[in-house]
Amino acid sequence: MNDVTPLKSTVRPTRSARGGGRAARQSTARTTVARPAYIQRKIPYFEFMDEEALVRIEDHADWLIQEIGIEFRDDPQALRIWKEAGADVDGVRVRLPAGVARDFCKTAPSQITQHARNPAKTVKMGDGAMVFAPVYGPPFVRCLDMGRRYGSLEDFENLVKLTSMLPALHHSGGVTCEPCDVPVNKRHLDMVYGHMRWSDKPFLGMITEKSRAEDSVAMARILFGAGFMDEHCVIMGNVNANSPLMFDKVASEAIQVYCGANQGIIVVPFILGGAMGPVTTAASLGQAFAEAMMACAFSQLVRPGAPFILGNFLSSMSLKSGAPTFGMPEPVMSNYAIGQLARRLGVPLRSGGSLTASKLPDAQAAYESADSMHSTAIGGANFVLHAAGWLEAGLATSYEKLLMDADRLGAYEVMMNGIATDTNGLGRSAYDDTEPAGHFLGSGHTLANYETAYYDATMSNSESFEQWSDEGSKDSAVRANERWKKMLRDYEAPPLDEAKDEELRSFVAQKKASMDDAWY
Repeated sequence: MNDVTPLKSTVRPTRSARGGGRAARQSTARTTVARPAYIQRKIPYFEFMDEEALVRIEDHADWLIQEIGIEFRDDPQALRIWKEAGADVDGVRVRLPAGVARDFCKTAPSQITQHARNPAKTVKMGDGAMVFAPVYGPPFVRCLDMGRRYGSLEDFENLVKLTSMLPALHHSGGVTCEPCDVPVNKRHLDMVYGHMRWSDKPFLGMITEKSRAEDSVAMARILFGAGFMDEHCVIMGNVNANSPLMFDKVASEAIQVYCGANQGIIVVPFILGGAMGPVTTAASLGQAFAEAMMACAFSQLVRPGAPFILGNFLSSMSLKSGAPTFGMPEPVMSNYAIGQLARRLGVPLRSGGSLTASKLPDAQAAYESADSMHSTAIGGANFVLHAAGWLEAGLATSYEKLLMDADRLGAYEVMMNGIATDTNGLGRSAYDDTEPAGHFLGSGHTLANYETAYYDATMSNSESFEQWSDEGSKDSAVRANERWKKMLRDYEAPPLDEAKDEELRSFVAQKKASMDDAWY
């Protein structure tokens, strides 16, 4: 396993790279600034919908659950659990009287702590606590040097390493890209090990088959110890509903594996309006809420008190081509509304991200990602998957966009802290040494605060045209390209107990040896 992707830069060295310039000054300053392991929101939520509208959507979700029902296919054990709970089970379709699913959800915790192997990087989600994680699931990767290509294990490990070094990404995520050079039935082992070995942040396990979920939980038990894991959440799974109104066994079995082990599960209805849900936003919201609430209820029937995060992924689509669209007003509105619904249910929320349909980290990507991410943050999401690196409607992970997005996430961290109105924040002392019509550049208050007063965006260039031109006239993507390669050159793996590492590698080797390669 190589620590650095063997790519050659296509741009000439900069004055900054030679030891001077703005980037070097930033790098020095930033090493002294402490960053939190997660964000604790200090600003109010944006209440987008009024009480009457929220009640209508909740009533519609109850109607769907009671009258239409949700199917749980190919999982007899899930149907047995529902029957024992008193649900109306007709074949594979499950119905509950209005309000009952909500009652089952009451045992789900309103805040989840996911422990990292480095305790300083343990995160909380819910009750105002917010966590950013990178893109999840793309089969392709993209960078300026090599263009678009299938992801490899080396790409996956590089992306885990970069995520570990970006303080605005609090969580290592899961399938940051598919390592397509590893057999399908074995790559989950390499990915879980990669998160454990190359990062000390929290991470997601795998879910695509019951045995892969079980392997993920077993590896977490090795890393954290069985006793600790029995009492604490150390790994989570992320699954989708098969919208409309259906969970297959991939989802229901993952819920049983993770929640049965007292670990976390995130369940996300993935709805493209007009395809997997009605074309109107309110109807899609009601369906998404019904599906997610049933998943929450099921998780609590598996194990009351199991960590659960309610997910929401609503996207508009082009009704001419069928292609999903991102950053549009309809999904932006849904990000606001689902936050209100999740808070009323009392569970943490996964929503949104830096989403775009653009194929490149260009202006379209920036606009769409900004609208999507802003509504996600203001609307009150607690776990944000796809917060950085997403391109091409989720088909590609961009090395450059990972860094560009993470830079903006740092700005959201500042915004979530709100405006300080304490003695320092109001700055009365600044007037002690500043006369009317003077300036505050040399005041004691400015000197005491200048390093932290404003967010300094690493990926932005605010210098004069002459300075920018002198440093190569580079756009954001080129600057990000240079930076991620330097980060990988400087990367140092976090320490891991050698005995645990050996046990993990032995587990992976034995599992791989027990099965033939499967590529589909």
